[in-house]
Amino acid sequence: MANKEAAVAELTDKFQNSTAVLLTEYRGLTVGQLKELRKSISADATYAVVKNTLTKIAADNAGMSSLKDDLTGPSAIAFVHGDPVSVAKGLRAFAKANPLLVIKGGYFDGNPLTAEEVGKLADLESREVMLAKLAGAFKASLFGAAYLFNAPLSKAVRTVDALREKQESAA
Repeated sequence: MANKEAAVAELTDKFQNSTAVLLTEYRGLTVGQLKELRKSISADATYAVVKNTLTKIAADNAGMSSLKDDLTGPSAIAFVHGDPVSVAKGLRAFAKANPLLVIKGGYFDGNPLTAEEVGKLADLESREVMLAKLAGAFKASLFGAAYLFNAPLSKAVRTVDALREKQESAA
């Protein structure tokens, strides 16, 4: 009994400290394949095989009771502590290579996710790409502003130069 209470407390803590939770079914995967999956997403998440009954209690304790419906069959959860997009991409890539892995849903930013929404999350660009695009947009805006500030000055210089040339040719 104490073991189960400790397991529920640990799972509740993982749920509360994760930026996202992605639920999968791993029926038919070998231990080697699960190890490969864990390794592929280890930079941003921990992947754990869980007992459904204890996980339902822990999810309820953490305020994620919507996960209860998906906790059937052999379940494993990716507890995301880094970039949720990269973990969703990693799970989807692994599921394409190993069709026995089924993404059932998840929980992100206080909202439950369906399997389709996890797929949409995987379609997003990574944080680094988004930041690079944002930096490019800022750079373009600054270049445009600098051009606008310099335009009247360069126009005035060209006008004065044209007047000077006109006076020299008239003389």
